[in-house]
Amino acid sequence: QVQLVESGGGLVQAGGSLRLSCAASGRTFSIYAMGWFRQAPGKEREFVAAISRSGSSMWYADSVKGRFTISRDNAKNMVYLQMNSLKPEDTAFYYCAGALTSRLLTTARGYDYWGQGTQVTVSS
Repeated sequence: QVQLVESGGGLVQAGGSLRLSCAASGRTFSIYAMGWFRQAPGKEREFVAAISRSGSSMWYADSVKGRFTISRDNAKNMVYLQMNSLKPEDTAFYYCAGALTSRLLTTARGYDYWGQGTQVTVSS
């Protein structure tokens, strides 16, 4: 089983930036497509971004398109989420996830492994 550990969350002012990292261990990382999801209190977990196994294709939720960038470094078993122009509505617990199949990468049910999450809080 692949283990995923997120880091890089914290408190930032609106308009600021954060970079989240997700470290993978236990399996060959490059066989997994990867995604980022977020969940605010009382809300459902929602899709943020996804990236293909090779890193050649990326998908984004409309709410973050143009502000967030997902990337991966397979040699380091790492996935990143660069978040710019942050808004208070971006406040949530952020999770990285890995998928063995690549058909449902924009929905949580398409993923097989999940990290513990990291908190992102954006103040106004």
